[in-house]
Amino acid sequence: QVQLVESGGGLVQAGDSLRLSCVASGRSFSSSAMGWFRQAPEKQREFVATISSVGSTYYKDSVKGRFTISRDNAKNTVYLQMNRLNAEDTAIYYCAARRGVVRTAAHEYDYWGQGTQVTVSS
Repeated sequence: QVQLVESGGGLVQAGDSLRLSCVASGRSFSSSAMGWFRQAPEKQREFVATISSVGSTYYKDSVKGRFTISRDNAKNTVYLQMNRLNAEDTAIYYCAARRGVVRTAAHEYDYWGQGTQVTVSS
């Protein structure tokens, strides 16, 4: 069983930055693909970024060049650095983990955190 705990959300102004963190329990973190998803009010959960066990990264087109996903296997932690935030980035952000290779579909992930709210005022 893997538990994921996100932190780092908050209320910021457009153009600001935030760094989200997700700490994972369990021994399988280093071999797991990790992902960040988000869900805005009345919208479906959507893929944001993912990182493989060896550090390969993939991003949603609208966040490329603004967001960076990274991981620290020694700390069982995955990060999402978000720069130049805009109102469209407002959502609850979720961390997810899966065994095996990276995927961008939410249903492919086995474990989920409780989410952290990011609100960007324009």
